[in-house]
Amino acid sequence: MTETAENFHDIKSIYDFNAKDIYGVNVPLKKYRGHVCIIVNFDTKCGYAKSNFDELAEIFKQYEESKGLRILAFPCNQFGDHEPATNLEISKYINEKKIRFDVFEIVEVNGNNAHPLWKYMKHKKPGTTGLYIKWNFTKFIIDRMGQPVERHGPSTPPKDLVRNLEKYW
Repeated sequence: MTETAENFHDIKSIYDFNAKDIYGVNVPLKKYRGHVCIIVNFDTKCGYAKSNFDELAEIFKQYEESKGLRILAFPCNQFGDHEPATNLEISKYINEKKIRFDVFEIVEVNGNNAHPLWKYMKHKKPGTTGLYIKWNFTKFIIDRMGQPVERHGPSTPPKDLVRNLEKYW
C-alpha cells in the first residue's frame, strides 16, 4: 500500500498508535494523552543535530513540569545515511548526552515501510513536499487531544516553537 492510499478513517489521534522505545519496549502513545507534544525525527550525525538536541533539551527542561510538554524523538537513517548506528549505539549516545525526553527505535518516515504514526502525521499535516518528510529534524506539534496541529521543517529551531506551543497549553 502506498502512502497516498493509506486509510486513516479509523484513526482518531496519535493515541491510536504504539511505538517501540529505544530499548525495544512497546509504548502505547495513549500515555501522552492530555499533553502537548513535539514529535521529531533525528539523526546523530546531521549538521542540525547539536543545535536541535540542545534546544529540545532546553525547552523540555523548561516546560516538562510547568506545562506538561512531552518530546518524542525517532531516529531515522533515510537522509544522507547520517544514522548508521544501531538502537543500542543511539541509546548510549542519548545517555551520554543526558537526553531526558523519550527516544524511540529507528524508524522510516517515508515510503511504504514508514512507521504508521509518521504516515498519519504526514496525512494530517502535509508539508511543502506533500506526504514526504524532507530531512531529519522535521517537527510536528501535537495538541492535548493527540492531533497533529503544526509541522515545522528542519531549519526551524526548536526554541522558535515555544511561541507556537503556547497556543496549545
